[in-house]
Amino acid sequence: MTQTRSNAPSVLSNLSVVRFLFRQWRRRPLFFAALVGFTLLATIADVFIPIAAGSLIDALNTGNGGHWPAYAVFIGLAVLVNTFRQIAVRFEIRFSSANMAEMVSDAFAKVQRFSLDWHANTFAGSVVRKVTRGMWAYDTITATTWFGLIPSIAVMYGLGIYMMTQWWVVGAFSLTVTTLFVAATVWAANSYIRPQNIRSNAVDSELGGAVADTIGGIATVKSFGAETREDDRFSSLAWRWRAETKKTWLRFVNTWLIQIIAILSLQAGLTGLLVNMWLADRASPGDVVFAITAFLMMAGYMRRFGEEVQNVQRGLDEIQDIAGYDELEAQIADADGAPDFRPGDGEIVFDHVGFAYENQAGRLYDDFSLRIAPGEQVALVGPTGSGKSTFVKLVQRLYDVQDGAVRLDGQDVRDVAQASLRQAIALVPQDPALFHRSIAENIAYGQPGASREAIEAAARRANAHDFIARLPQGYDTLVGERGVKLSGGERQRVAIARAILADTPVLIFDEATSSLDNETERDVQAALESATKGRTTIVIAHRLSTIRNADRILVFDQGRIVEQGTHDELAAQGDGLYARLAALAAA
Repeated sequence: MTQTRSNAPSVLSNLSVVRFLFRQWRRRPLFFAALVGFTLLATIADVFIPIAAGSLIDALNTGNGGHWPAYAVFIGLAVLVNTFRQIAVRFEIRFSSANMAEMVSDAFAKVQRFSLDWHANTFAGSVVRKVTRGMWAYDTITATTWFGLIPSIAVMYGLGIYMMTQWWVVGAFSLTVTTLFVAATVWAANSYIRPQNIRSNAVDSELGGAVADTIGGIATVKSFGAETREDDRFSSLAWRWRAETKKTWLRFVNTWLIQIIAILSLQAGLTGLLVNMWLADRASPGDVVFAITAFLMMAGYMRRFGEEVQNVQRGLDEIQDIAGYDELEAQIADADGAPDFRPGDGEIVFDHVGFAYENQAGRLYDDFSLRIAPGEQVALVGPTGSGKSTFVKLVQRLYDVQDGAVRLDGQDVRDVAQASLRQAIALVPQDPALFHRSIAENIAYGQPGASREAIEAAARRANAHDFIARLPQGYDTLVGERGVKLSGGERQRVAIARAILADTPVLIFDEATSSLDNETERDVQAALESATKGRTTIVIAHRLSTIRNADRILVFDQGRIVEQGTHDELAAQGDGLYARLAALAAA
């Protein structure tokens, strides 16, 4: 699979977002049907209230004794409207809250599966802002659509159609004003408000990213006394947010002119026509009351409709990021029906591999072949950018090769499920990031069901048990975000314990002892030697003292292996790259 662009679409069409919403609404068809049904019943009852009001007035005017039945119908319709709406709301709460939980869970799951390149080019804080904003936008859209937009349109057109059956001129006027109002409101929301709303949302996401970026690096900020500089930077961004948001809000206000014109036109035309017909003896007092009641109801719905269209459009703009994530394909995807990886002895084979990073001018690896035998301990050394870390990432299938294949235990890493592949590889990175959970949970991350005894045993082998035992809550101590409560060496020993406990056939150590003092490094090195027995081990190292006992040392330079052998063999080559690196390390 080739590398693909990792950026989500910047702007989705309203139609794409609406399709996404319909997929969410179809998750629970019974609840959805109940919501639609009771909303429809409430709306139908609402349409008949002005008609019942007119009938009541006519009954009172004729004095034939039919006023109490007419009164009962008038009140009964009001009771039905509120009863059906209450039932619909209760279904909507259950429906929407469940859908919101699933929607945000799906977005979280999708984002987790995007490539490292995607995450490297995306502010974590912006992603959080987009997902949570989209979750609440769904609530706004759903509630507004079913309890605002749909009833508004149904009542306005329902009353207009009824008028057509009684007085076609009045009905035609009402339907014309309603149609022009609806069309103008929708056009303004989509063509006038939406472009500006997209811009203000982008700055809003940037604002969230800036907060997370600065707070995440607060130790660096404080170490350079840069609080005031960061204040100024954030304040500048906040005022840019204010400028864009102000424009958006003003556009919302400007569109109110549409509903003001429509309401005034409806008020003047509808009541004027009915009064004129009454004067001409072509309408009863009840008809005039109907017209006034219908106007008041339609005017109220028009005001609501204008606000509701704007709210829905705002919601569509805010949920489009989640919809975009839903449409975006994972950059590194499992093949259809990919089986789980079958762990073996840990043989690693690079078979004529060709690989280049996206937007890179040339290939880093070209026709690169290598075999690491099961149980072999191999060290990778070389200048920065020579291809050592890329080698490890390709073994983990964090990227896909363009040519050739990478095989682990005879299985092409592209043909197996990624999760099962990576569960067979334990990694200790140079700067291990821990979760804001207990030390025990962090150590057991690769084996969640591990017993406390197994966790402590792994910690002892990583020379971590003693410092953990001195903590007030021991293994139950929360380590803070990214493990900030622990020192660099302590974080690294917890990560080593995690790798030991995972008990995988392949171990990868990326400068695993770089943050340790000399004494602790010796202790951990001894523990690592014990942990790596019988397992294939890859060690990326700049401190050559840590790899003296490696079975084989591979010297990388510009994506090629230029030397390989044991420490003694390579050090004896006085003019070789490894020998020069060893001389520099000893100086």
